[in-house]
Amino acid sequence: MNNPMLRALLAACLIATPVAAAEFADGTTDLPTPRFVSIKSGSAMMRTGPGERFPILWEYKRAGLPMEILKEYEIWRQVRDPEGVTGWMNKALLTGARTGIIRDSVRLLYVAPDLKSRIAWRIAPGAVVNITLCEDLWCRVSKDGKSGYILRAHMWGTYAREKIEG
Repeated sequence: MNNPMLRALLAACLIATPVAAAEFADGTTDLPTPRFVSIKSGSAMMRTGPGERFPILWEYKRAGLPMEILKEYEIWRQVRDPEGVTGWMNKALLTGARTGIIRDSVRLLYVAPDLKSRIAWRIAPGAVVNITLCEDLWCRVSKDGKSGYILRAHMWGTYAREKIEG
């Protein structure tokens, strides 16, 4: 892509800026889908369909677990969990707080977004972190009073090149 104006326009579209969402009478919003959110409390039921009459597919007992909203239907959100399981949750069980879950193996976090910088700490796979900033390949995350930079590809909970400013 050689057109600088087109590149700038596309880059602007990739920036995640906090915007007040419009909520409609049916419970849906004007927020984009897909998008990432997290579980609000320590107990959240995923159902097979958008309503309480649908069977419970899974109960999540981990506040902060990232989820991806795929669709909205009234007060229900079709979500996908970090393992790829898809179902429906009531929007009251979710929050816009951005979190990520560490993938695959123990990962290194750095004091700066550079593999040559000092290692800040190590984090176990499956740990949930709060995302405070993401640019390009790196995200700044925190957990239990510690913070550092991690390669975006080492966690689930953001889109490639998504810019997050928290």
